[in-house]
Amino acid sequence: MQLGFIGLGTMGRPMALNLMRGGHAMAVWSRRPESAAPLVAEGATACETPAALGAVCDVVFTMVTSTEDVRGVVLGEDGLRSGLRPGSLVIDMSTIDPGVTREIAAALAEHDVDMLDAPVSGGPKGAQDATLAIMVGGPPVALERARPLLACLGPTVMHLGDQGAGQTTKLCHQLALLVNAQGAAEALNLARQCGLDVEQVRQVMMAGMASSRVLDAFGAKMAARDFEAGIESRLYHKDMHLALGLAHAQGAAAPAAAVTMQLINGLAGRDWGRRDLAALVGLVEELGQSPGDTPDD
Repeated sequence: MQLGFIGLGTMGRPMALNLMRGGHAMAVWSRRPESAAPLVAEGATACETPAALGAVCDVVFTMVTSTEDVRGVVLGEDGLRSGLRPGSLVIDMSTIDPGVTREIAAALAEHDVDMLDAPVSGGPKGAQDATLAIMVGGPPVALERARPLLACLGPTVMHLGDQGAGQTTKLCHQLALLVNAQGAAEALNLARQCGLDVEQVRQVMMAGMASSRVLDAFGAKMAARDFEAGIESRLYHKDMHLALGLAHAQGAAAPAAAVTMQLINGLAGRDWGRRDLAALVGLVEELGQSPGDTPDD
């Protein structure tokens, strides 16, 4: 089967490579040729536009940053829609607005092209190791067609409902993740302020009811003050903005998420948007500083 992949960043590049290792031919498009180079070196074909890519592919994956990025590569000038043949399938694995997902799916359906929204969780390591959890919205028939491909990316593939359901689930996931990360930052900062060994406290918490994958992954980086980004915090800012917008639209209360968003805004306001989410602990420390203190950088 001829596949295409658009979005060859920290997540997309290893995902595309895993699909190729599954025995599938791959075409790629990237705004920056250097992003596509590792795939081309492994045998992928570089295309000049998304439309050109769509014209030669049976199934196209997208894994780009924002809602408007997805809209642009699919529906924009020289976008996928211009090249895709009837019967093709688009699988969007980005994290975007569920309402826009439905709009894009409807526009593709007019050309007899199916779409699945299939955002993922697992981070760069999950992308590299093919251990991603995949949350799918869209037609069941299209999912069954895609299952052998998604199996190349992760063992957990769950169908949540119609188009947009995958994105909605991912935003619920991100809300829980980010509120959890804020709690970890506050707890570990309190341990530090009380003179305790922060890593020891984290290990004890990991053995108790406070244990979580967030405390395991991000808490370890908080304890070590390792703010080098796996996924940049600016991307979580985008996700929480979408989650809060969805909550507002549904009339759902999200008070902890609203408070956490203020802290994530604070990361952006200090030009920490390219740091890891673990940098939340640095911001919490700064908030506790007296006016004459100098926060750690």
